[in-house]
Amino acid sequence: MKSATSPDVMTAVQHLYKAIHAGGVDPRLLSLVHLRASQINGCSPCVYATLQSAKQAGETEERLHSVVAWRETPFYTEAERAALALTEAATRIQDGAPGVTDAIWDAAAEHFNDDQLSSIILEIALTNFFNRINHTIREQAGKSW
Repeated sequence: MKSATSPDVMTAVQHLYKAIHAGGVDPRLLSLVHLRASQINGCSPCVYATLQSAKQAGETEERLHSVVAWRETPFYTEAERAALALTEAATRIQDGAPGVTDAIWDAAAEHFNDDQLSSIILEIALTNFFNRINHTIREQAGKSW
């Protein structure tokens, strides 16, 4: 698309990011959530951008490269695992998928308070929003926005 994004849309997105980061969740965890949802959705620009920003925030290559197989690696805390499980369940909502089960929700609620859960859920939703826009307009990874 050649047209610029509406200033109202940009303002709304900025407010959403402000709300996400006000919830008290470690920004590195939010990056893992964004990365995992983007991997599931096959959103190369979001995967690419998240890897760059997460590294700048101090995330390790080992953990970033292992997010796709987080269940089979020792690199994540129980809280991070709960957030990643919530991310997968909330992102994979196709026909017949179980979605966020009570067990997934309860595990996340054990590790995060209501404000933090709200931030994580909003990060998942906003990531899925951007993944779908990027897919629709065929955005490519590595382009400067």
